[in-house]
Amino acid sequence: MVIMSFRFSKKKLVFIVGIFLFAITAVLFGGKLIGAVQQTAVQSKVKSEKILGGTEEERQKFIRSFGWEVAEEPLTVMEVKIPEEFDSVYEEYNNLQKTQGMDLTKYQGKRCKKYQYSVLNYPDRPEHVVCTLLVYDGRVVGGDISGGGENGFTHGFSMS
Repeated sequence: MVIMSFRFSKKKLVFIVGIFLFAITAVLFGGKLIGAVQQTAVQSKVKSEKILGGTEEERQKFIRSFGWEVAEEPLTVMEVKIPEEFDSVYEEYNNLQKTQGMDLTKYQGKRCKKYQYSVLNYPDRPEHVVCTLLVYDGRVVGGDISGGGENGFTHGFSMS
């Protein structure tokens, strides 16, 4: 039988307990922090770029910057008016925009162009996925990636 004993001063014991608590806190909140950092990276990417979308080349470049492959030509191009007052559905959609560094409240009551492209590389979903861009005055001001059908979804531009 082996018996070991340790003797610590109060300062050393407090220091060791502090390090232990710090390590546990880092493990527990590390996942949330990583997610927040990734979301902030997406927001800063969108904000820091000029988000040009006046030409087909600019729109394609913007979409590709998130890793999406889309058809060369949009499925639809139409003029839409962003509502002057948001209902609950549009509030929810604008909250999605805010998570990616955009805010449609600045464009309430304004007309913009809506471009929809077929997404060609959505994981496990070869068809019926579109990338929508809202373009005002030659700049991308909003949009999403969405899929129709029974298992429909809508999320921001980021692949993750």
